[in-house]
Amino acid sequence: MIITMKDTETNEISAKLNDLHEERGEAVLGRVLTLVIMTDEDNLEESLRLANEASREHPCRVIAIAPSTRTVTKEEHDAGTATFLDAEVRIGADAGAGEIIVLRPRGGLVHHEDTLVIPLLVPDAPVVAWWPTEAPANPSRNRLGAMATSRITDAQRSSNPMRTMEDLRRNMSSKNVDMSWTRLTVWRAMLASLLDQPPHLPIKSVRVTGPENFLPMDLLAAWLRLCLNVPVVLETEPEATAVTGVYMTRDDGVVSLERRPADQGLATVNVPGQSPQAIPVPTRTLEECLSEELGRLYPDEIYREVITKGWDLIHP
Repeated sequence: MIITMKDTETNEISAKLNDLHEERGEAVLGRVLTLVIMTDEDNLEESLRLANEASREHPCRVIAIAPSTRTVTKEEHDAGTATFLDAEVRIGADAGAGEIIVLRPRGGLVHHEDTLVIPLLVPDAPVVAWWPTEAPANPSRNRLGAMATSRITDAQRSSNPMRTMEDLRRNMSSKNVDMSWTRLTVWRAMLASLLDQPPHLPIKSVRVTGPENFLPMDLLAAWLRLCLNVPVVLETEPEATAVTGVYMTRDDGVVSLERRPADQGLATVNVPGQSPQAIPVPTRTLEECLSEELGRLYPDEIYREVITKGWDLIHP
């Protein structure tokens, strides 16, 4: 069910939500958090789809803010009514395991997102702020980011991933995490497992392969450089769409984890003296990454060390 509300106010939206819950015999007590999404009209529906999928594992209230694209007429401008709020309330099958509120502010309201969101938050529940594409240079100083328990960005999906990551590094906070890092969870787990297997010979050097200008590859290299304290080389492959391999050289040969092509989700483990072994290492979906971050509302100290210390070791 989707209910459209034009030229409305937050108290009217809140009242409508209460009425709908009462009609359906539902309560908001089962909502574990409020997910606030900052996006635009072009990316709105895709972001809501991802939030819907993630909410099935983490029931939440989703509040999406996408500035209105309605044109200001001359009459509205002359009458001083160019500032308004349009909204949608989605519930039931259109809202996953929760409810969705879409806010489309215009005029001066665009710069006061916090005053729009505060009346709609789930009481006594943590707030997660998510920027699916473009993120502010300093999320912790953003009006909505300042009230969040956790702040999720996705520099890889921004218009300039490297510049966005540099901004996030410069303004790092313990509450911040980027989904470029979350995409590496399976890779990090598999590589840690490989290093735990005997013989425990020291690693001499590492080579990481993948596409050019792919932040997860840089973050993986920074993590390996920081953890192993050995030289790490980045090697680009023109046809690659994700990380394709990690090669760790030691005295008895090269231990490697290769995944080519990445979209098939099947990797090969090569260990000196052993037969190659095929294992599933699927490319992580955005739904999986978002769900992981919604389930971890505490600081990711490893990520913090990687972008504040490890990054400089591979990008001096």
